[in-house]
Amino acid sequence: MSTGAGSIGAAEITRRLAEICGPSFARFAGAADEVAGRLARWVAVPGGPRAAAEVLRLAARHDLSVVPRGAGTKIDWGAVPARVDIMLDTGRLAGVGHQPAASPVVEVGAGTPLRAVQATLERAGRRLALDPPSPGATLGGVLAADESGPLRHRYGTACEQLVGLRWLNADGELVSAGRSAAELSGATPPVGLDLGRLLCGSQGGLGVLVSATLRAQALPASQVWVSRPVWSPLEVHDLVRAVFAADLDPAAVELDLPATGSPPRPVAAPAAGATSGPPGRPMSAAEASARANHPAMAGRRPDPLPVRGSAGELTVLLEGGRSEVAERADRLLAVLGGAASVAPYAPAWWRRYPFAPGDTALRVEAPAKDLHAAVYALRDATGTPLSVRGSAGVGVVHAALPGAFPVDRVAGILAAVRGVLLARRGRCVVVAAPSAVRREVDVWGEAAVIPRLREAKEHLDPHRRLAPGRLPGGL
Repeated sequence: MSTGAGSIGAAEITRRLAEICGPSFARFAGAADEVAGRLARWVAVPGGPRAAAEVLRLAARHDLSVVPRGAGTKIDWGAVPARVDIMLDTGRLAGVGHQPAASPVVEVGAGTPLRAVQATLERAGRRLALDPPSPGATLGGVLAADESGPLRHRYGTACEQLVGLRWLNADGELVSAGRSAAELSGATPPVGLDLGRLLCGSQGGLGVLVSATLRAQALPASQVWVSRPVWSPLEVHDLVRAVFAADLDPAAVELDLPATGSPPRPVAAPAAGATSGPPGRPMSAAEASARANHPAMAGRRPDPLPVRGSAGELTVLLEGGRSEVAERADRLLAVLGGAASVAPYAPAWWRRYPFAPGDTALRVEAPAKDLHAAVYALRDATGTPLSVRGSAGVGVVHAALPGAFPVDRVAGILAAVRGVLLARRGRCVVVAAPSAVRREVDVWGEAAVIPRLREAKEHLDPHRRLAPGRLPGGL
């Protein structure tokens, strides 16, 4: 039976966390230690899986909630948790496993920054086929948010590339699914990953990720980006169909469709006293300063918006051997027409979100053939120009609604777009939003998945101590 934190006092909880993690790695939370606007009470940085398990056991004994945090690049994504007692920082659950240079997989600690993994693999001529837009993101954070970038077109999301996964359940028990890099023989497909894959996109609500084993790819000898100006979602639809029909095997097909005719939006940090702080009170000067320098703010300042009448851009990434990439690029130029061009580097908007701090950020998913209808529905419902950017080839794009939109207007836009997407087996998720919007609207809008998630929550976290309220349906 839980004794409750109040029965032993906050100072005693801090002392016990320090015993588990070390004196320098446990403390009372500060202004920047918040999850979607909800402030934590303590921060614990365990030095390994055993220490992380002890933190979870301590939380279980005293009925404390636990929310994992990686680099914090997406800590403002998703629903507001009901409470955040202990923020479990995974920064010391890091490292890249040692495998032979020719190994088809690599095992990575959940707290390892993805760019550190890529730098390590690059020395052996390999990479993970993961390129999420969040600068400094950890592998665990990418999996927990189900974040992906342009390379998802060919290789799938990080979750789809999983070979094995290890995580801690709410009681601190280590659970393994699939195979580790050391166990993988390549002859037998991995088993038991269905349960592990439920943790992808769960925002820490089903378990604390410890490590993941993913497929590693050889670095491509050549990369080129072929771009063409575009003016409308329907034009994009027709061009993407033509690219697919040409059998060019693109690594990515990305779209940038700006909000033409809109003035640039301010992206400065919120002023002291703004209402976008933790629910129920204004943001202090210290919190405003902390948020302005928070990792979650990086990578979200959009490029200057174009003047009225300027075009968007459709860009296709081709990878492979130098000669065959050059041949495919020539064929792609013919498919896209005379306005297309080839470059050895990505456009400035590549791997960047179209939303800025303070916006209501949406992720729209639909079959690629229906994406144009979803974008038109979003524009019609909004009634004003808005930026859309993302993977046109797989039907996943992000859009930005101005943070000044009132809650009822955002709710109306979501209802209209979700109604259109329902018939097309798509969805619209609120990725991030001002606190007033996040409190009043359904950020997920996925009633169909709630029974399955409720079953998983009951199995993995029956007492709802892990990120309570972060999953759809308030689970």
